[in-house]
Amino acid sequence: MKKIFLGMILLVLMFACYQDKDIIKVTGTMHYLTFEGGFWGIVGDDGGHYDPINLDNALKKEGLRVKFTLRILRDTGSFHMWGEVVEVLDWKII
Repeated sequence: MKKIFLGMILLVLMFACYQDKDIIKVTGTMHYLTFEGGFWGIVGDDGGHYDPINLDNALKKEGLRVKFTLRILRDTGSFHMWGEVVEVLDWKII
């Protein structure tokens, strides 16, 4: 019984400490790229290129500066072949 109790405590602690490594905060600039049929991308101040799958229309302005919270979708591909495919979780125009 004691082992089960200790095992349960260990599981609770593991989940309490869990952080999603694929969620990042990035400040970047919006750019419209004209290849592969054209699409909007984020060029991060960190040098990264991000290909959002759910970009709000309010952000589709060339040169717009935005702070993002993004989830990197490592198991998702894109025919754009430009940057990491991401889901936009939150954004703020700066």
